[in-house]
Amino acid sequence: MNLSSIKFAEGSRRKRKRLGRGQGSGRGGTSTKGHKGQRCRSGAKRRSWFEGGQMPIQRRLPKGGFTNIFRQEFQIVNISQLSRLEDNEISPETLKARGLIKKITEPVKLLGDGEINRAVKITVNAVSQSAKTKIESAGGEVIII
Repeated sequence: MNLSSIKFAEGSRRKRKRLGRGQGSGRGGTSTKGHKGQRCRSGAKRRSWFEGGQMPIQRRLPKGGFTNIFRQEFQIVNISQLSRLEDNEISPETLKARGLIKKITEPVKLLGDGEINRAVKITVNAVSQSAKTKIESAGGEVIII
């Protein structure tokens, strides 16, 4: 026995139906594509969202929402990240040097996730109430610029 003599079990595979191979095949003539028109041509495709020429759904539905041009994006720093730093005075420059923020030009917000047990003096653009109470209860100070 060798690999070239192995065959599939009898009846486990069915031959594919060959379309357009004469009337005797039962699928001759138009090859199940109907009579004329775009869909019967070779290579003819329609975009999946094409709706036969009627007004498409993305144009029938109204636009929604708006973009707030005054939105301010903050870079987020958590107290758990501050507790890993050894500095006692922390500024945006310090955070950038330690890799906690990406840009000094964008504002930084301090959030209260985590615990801190030493006094730090931190300068940020915004702070959450929980972060402020945690820093101050540890004997630290928060300066908002």
